[in-house]
Amino acid sequence: MLVFEWIIGLLLAAVALSGLARRIKVPYPIFLAIGGVLLALLPSGPPWTLEPKLTLALFVAPVLLDAAYDTSLRDLRNNWLPVSTLVLVAVGVTTTAVAVVAHWLRPEMPWAVAIALGAIVAPPDAAAATAILRQVSLPYRIQKILEGESLLNDASALLIYRVCVGLVAAEHMKVREFVPAVAFALLGSLVAGFLFARVSLAIMRRITEAPSAIITQFAGTFMVWIVAEHIGLSGILTIVAYAITIARTAPARMTARLRVSSYAVWETVVFVLNVLAFIMIGLQLRPIWSGLDEVVRLEYCRFAAAILAAVIVARIAWVMPYGAFLRALEAHGLLPPRATNAVPTVGRGIVVSWCGMRGIVTLAAAFALPEMFPFRDLILLTAFAVVLGSLVIQGLTLRPLILALKFDNEDPVAHEAAHARSVAYRAALDAIESDPSEEAEILRLEYRAVLLRAETEPDGGVATSELPADPLRRRAIVAARAALLKMRDSEEIGDDAFHQVEEELDRAELGAQA
Repeated sequence: MLVFEWIIGLLLAAVALSGLARRIKVPYPIFLAIGGVLLALLPSGPPWTLEPKLTLALFVAPVLLDAAYDTSLRDLRNNWLPVSTLVLVAVGVTTTAVAVVAHWLRPEMPWAVAIALGAIVAPPDAAAATAILRQVSLPYRIQKILEGESLLNDASALLIYRVCVGLVAAEHMKVREFVPAVAFALLGSLVAGFLFARVSLAIMRRITEAPSAIITQFAGTFMVWIVAEHIGLSGILTIVAYAITIARTAPARMTARLRVSSYAVWETVVFVLNVLAFIMIGLQLRPIWSGLDEVVRLEYCRFAAAILAAVIVARIAWVMPYGAFLRALEAHGLLPPRATNAVPTVGRGIVVSWCGMRGIVTLAAAFALPEMFPFRDLILLTAFAVVLGSLVIQGLTLRPLILALKFDNEDPVAHEAAHARSVAYRAALDAIESDPSEEAEILRLEYRAVLLRAETEPDGGVATSELPADPLRRRAIVAARAALLKMRDSEEIGDDAFHQVEEELDRAELGAQA
């Protein structure tokens, strides 16, 4: 009973902190991190533990699938250069910088352990960045770059992490012996993710009841991760490939009622997992912190502060020179015309370099270290300090920084959504044009009003219709949805605009089924 009371109390506290974060316009993970610190200092907190091997599957797999599902392949391809450099080079630079600082401060720390620490703190967190980016007017291109980075840098960082943990466990195994395993993990994970998605779609097609379908979605996500890890693949890459494959085909096969229910449940679960991650890490830190004397505590704090500084400086040291280099190439006419869009301004480079808050992946990776891993306690404390420090220092200052830079107010998603809305509802009109009934004429008047609004108010949405439910409306919505899917598949519109209009059609379909 006591455990249940703790869970209820902590979840309600998290909801209250999340509401406070929205009110003062800061990312809610900041308050979760502070709550984790308070739990670590609380002498009468619950003695909960979690098996390290379970951590990545429990905390990372659903969060990663949720982010990958909404990823636009078109935007990833259009921004492949900055995204790939952040995913590969920035993660490598951060990992190297942290490893060098860690080994310099603690010479007895093996290089494999130091590099593992660097990989743990290298990937920025998507939830914290998204919470801020939704509150300010930021150029669409920067948003897509940061979202693409937050999705894929977990894979690159955790691949380095996995190799280093394996090296420490194997002791005498050479790095070159891991090369075939790494190549197998990279290629095999992409193929496995695609195959898992095809099997999952075949199964989900037969399940129409919302509770059963949602449970199957979660069970499938965890099974994909577990199976991938058991056969030596990368769980991260497998989940990403799995989610993107499903996202390209599921909208045409899933009913509106099931989709609305699923989205609501997934959003809630991702929030709960973020809460639990900070709670569990805070509870694990309490016995570690209480078992240290004052001198060792001070040493650990200095070490963590140095790693936090290395994490922040390393990102700036890559992003800003990278932008300056591209601008110099552009000034001398050495860039092809198609590559000039990838050249960041100074202001955009500043935002990208400062948008490096760490979060749930860093916490989960640190917690997932084996119990007997060298310097595990120090790594846990350092990882939490980096998460807390980056959220407080960068998270609280990012929004004022963006507002001070005064970016142009561009919103291509609204224009794409208006265009998609226009095409979709024209298709709906065409589907009922030949019907002579009075109901069809009323519906045609409604859809013509929607088209007029799409042309005159591109930033507006479409309210749920209050007209009676009827098969005629459902037929029109089917035609509109087919036109919308065709635009997404041809990349006439991006996934953001697609999901925005898809939500409007879902509401209309649910109203027609009332």
